Amino acid sequence: MATESDLVFSSQANHNFSRILTDLKRSNLSITNRLRSIREDADFVSEVASAFRRPLVANERCGSWYIAPESKAGSAYFKSTDGHVGQWKFSTRRLNLQLLKIIGESDGCIIIDSTRRGKRMPDALSKTVPIWCCVLNHVLFPEATKCHDVYTPPNVVPLSEQAQIESRIAEHVASLKALDVDIETLRRQVSKPLRPVWVTQESQLVPTDQIFDDFHPVICCTSSRRVLGGEMSEGGYIQGAGDDTENWALGLTPPVFWGNAGVLSAAPEADLPDLVRSLLAKGQAETNTDAPRQVAPCLFVSRLPVATGQSPSTCTIAFASRTIDASSWIKSPLHMEVGIGKQKVASRTLRSALPQICAFARQFLEQGSDPLQSSDPLQSSNPSQGSDSDTTEERHITIACETGKDLSIGVALALLCQCFDDRGKYDSKAADAGMNKSIIKLKLGRVMMAFPKANPSRATLQSVNSFLMG
Repeated sequence: MATESDLVFSSQANHNFSRILTDLKRSNLSITNRLRSIREDADFVSEVASAFRRPLVANERCGSWYIAPESKAGSAYFKSTDGHVGQWKFSTRRLNLQLLKIIGESDGCIIIDSTRRGKRMPDALSKTVPIWCCVLNHVLFPEATKCHDVYTPPNVVPLSEQAQIESRIAEHVASLKALDVDIETLRRQVSKPLRPVWVTQESQLVPTDQIFDDFHPVICCTSSRRVLGGEMSEGGYIQGAGDDTENWALGLTPPVFWGNAGVLSAAPEADLPDLVRSLLAKGQAETNTDAPRQVAPCLFVSRLPVATGQSPSTCTIAFASRTIDASSWIKSPLHMEVGIGKQKVASRTLRSALPQICAFARQFLEQGSDPLQSSDPLQSSNPSQGSDSDTTEERHITIACETGKDLSIGVALALLCQCFDDRGKYDSKAADAGMNKSIIKLKLGRVMMAFPKANPSRATLQSVNSFLMG
């Protein structure tokens, strides 16, 4: 009779077993399962909206996956990293002040976000939003001291951590006031202080028209069901399926997904890459009509492609997705095509491109009414006139990048600091006035208030800061 010692295992047994587990995990994290999980969580979000009867706001990038476009009232940018232990930050780059109008008109809002496997809720909802509410209460309702506490979800944020968060509120309040925002205008948009409230799939939803007498509720909804074990035990359900889209979505975006949810859900996994590519091509053609967004009196930002040569009083600075030799960036006095690569590479390389970009913009702003005419200085506007020149006041610069929210915002910020005074008028001597982080932060805050959907990356802003203070 054979004994245990007589059994012979292949040397490849462990390798094959590990490969099988990897294949199983990969198949469970398929695009099909992700899209199915997103739709399941979106059904819960709809239930929350029906129960609380307040508008849905997507916390980007993840939140928009769980809200049908026709039900989406707005977007916010509360980062989980701003709520991480030791960070606890009120971001002057992501002010989210556009939410106050929605909150005031509807007596609150519902902010939608998700998080990875195992967590009850994202730090953005458990800490970043509470910090934001607390800081705004201090600034907008200084007399309502009872509402100046930080409210965090019980059993999620320890009391010791909450105390540390509260100890930093004063410096956050000072940083917001330093931006010189129009407090009175903001104050008129809301009638009560703000207070966060939390909802998860473990919550009991009871339809209510409840009006809170003392505060506007900022309802923080975690859309995904909490999964404590591995996804393989969940029958294909993936917690936080809409997150980390760069790793799985093949370029698919929430609007394209919701516009074609039925087709995508019915397609076999093997057919999804080709289907997504065709839908994206169609969606790109439909969204290329987006109008440029004004971020300062003379500055506009746009996503690519952008129209050129429409008026001698408008020039365009467009970022190409490919690398182009800097000597050929200037195509005409009205058009510059900057080729420094894509995404993170472009953000890191932006610093070296900014001197040439600013010089091009400055030359355009200093020209006369027709930049194609003679360069005779007697026929052009006098640079020393600065903002008093009527011709420069009418001139516009449109800056375009892939998203219209990253590189274009960085260039707009650099130009505001280098070429414009505090009123947003062209000043040929602005670059000589000296630069520091406070001035840069102040002007970035103004850009973000003019265009709340702007989302410049950290690398982009680091390049701008390095250029301006280098």
